[in-house]
Amino acid sequence: MGNATLHLYPHFKPLQHIPGVVDFLSTEISTSKQKKFSLVTFVDTPGLVDGGMEYPFDVNEAVLWLGKMADLVFVFFDPIGQALCKRTLNLVEALNKTQTEKMRFYLSKADDAGDESDRQRVMMQIVQELCKRPGLNRTGFDMPTIYIPELNKQQTRCANQIENVCKDIERTINQTIQNTLNTLEKDCEAISKLVSERLQKDEEDRNFNYRTSGRAFLLGSTAAFVPFLLFINMVISLLGEKRIKSLIGSEKADSLLHYMSPVRMLWSFVPEHHQWKLLIVFVLMSIALFFLTKWSIGLRPTLSRKQKNYFTDVRNHVDKVVAVRKQELYREYLMQSVGDQDM
Repeated sequence: MGNATLHLYPHFKPLQHIPGVVDFLSTEISTSKQKKFSLVTFVDTPGLVDGGMEYPFDVNEAVLWLGKMADLVFVFFDPIGQALCKRTLNLVEALNKTQTEKMRFYLSKADDAGDESDRQRVMMQIVQELCKRPGLNRTGFDMPTIYIPELNKQQTRCANQIENVCKDIERTINQTIQNTLNTLEKDCEAISKLVSERLQKDEEDRNFNYRTSGRAFLLGSTAAFVPFLLFINMVISLLGEKRIKSLIGSEKADSLLHYMSPVRMLWSFVPEHHQWKLLIVFVLMSIALFFLTKWSIGLRPTLSRKQKNYFTDVRNHVDKVVAVRKQELYREYLMQSVGDQDM
């Protein structure tokens, strides 16, 4: 039963970290649609007693966690036992420290509390015990009387305020739905904005890489150009003009010699025994410039085509499906709210 409950309500899975709790979880399903019942999940916690009673799990830790998760926390005081045991009050005080706005106090089974004077005496006793606790001593303390009417039971004049409990639950449901829809809208806008910013950044990174790669290509070409010219000049010098013409033809050889004449003229000023040394120096400088360009290029990582398509699909789905569905849900919520008020 416990694992089935966690499967049905996965947000309860953190209870698995409290040893023993899961073994005592059980679920009951109601098909009623009255008073938005299908939108409510009631969690009934075990009653607490003083003395040497041992529980099979840490009750306090479990109830405090549930109180943090719940939208409302109901505390029912039984007029018979009055539920004023120390263990109960300690837990209620601990809940009230962090969940004050969620807390609601009720005198349950109020029709069993006797006549009006008996009920007032019971309520005064409960309030006095609560007010002894600094964490529960607050102004405007309210404790409605509630009970479930029974046809075969003698009627009582006790005011039954259980309808107010139902209205409080409905108000909380409406507020939760509205907050959820508002959060959905904000989340859609945030996701769409983040995706757009990521795609824009990717475009900027690509443009940066293009510019950087272009500069690197120019620097690399410059680094190789001088050694290349010197190498061509050395080949011409070694082979001679006649050999060059026989290899590539007179017309192409004349053009090559014409364009290489400035290099040949400058190279002639270098003593012959230093030419090879100077050529080696130029080659080494070119290699150094090439690696310096490669290391300093600093290309930025970019998205692959598959990743860009994925981000684009996500943004389109959020903008054209989820956000639109939010508007439809909001209209349904407004229509339901108007319908409830008209009934």
